[in-house]
Amino acid sequence: MIVVKITMNVLPEKQKELVQTLLSMIGSMEIEPGCQSYALFCNMEDKNILNLLEEWQSRKDLDQHLQSDMFGVLLGTQSLLLEPHDIHIYTIHQSEGMEAVHAARGKTPGHTYT
Repeated sequence: MIVVKITMNVLPEKQKELVQTLLSMIGSMEIEPGCQSYALFCNMEDKNILNLLEEWQSRKDLDQHLQSDMFGVLLGTQSLLLEPHDIHIYTIHQSEGMEAVHAARGKTPGHTYT
């Protein structure tokens, strides 16, 4: 799995415009081949810091996305930002779920936490 995290520090007066642009792209992004998820998050301490999180099945799928017109639109939002997009691409070879939490806490599956 490939995870892309894009952090955007938005000009305060352009925050609504950027959010509307990104939200309008979600449907098209999610149907791109290999896209497993695409989500937009707002920093709770500063609403002008936005994080876009994308998950891709393979690097090939991501590379096709990076070459797409849709990604070009995202890069075109640069004029709405205080600084350039901060883009990080992570390749994940292993992931764990709740079983890792149980193991770390010394609990058995099905345990209820209070």
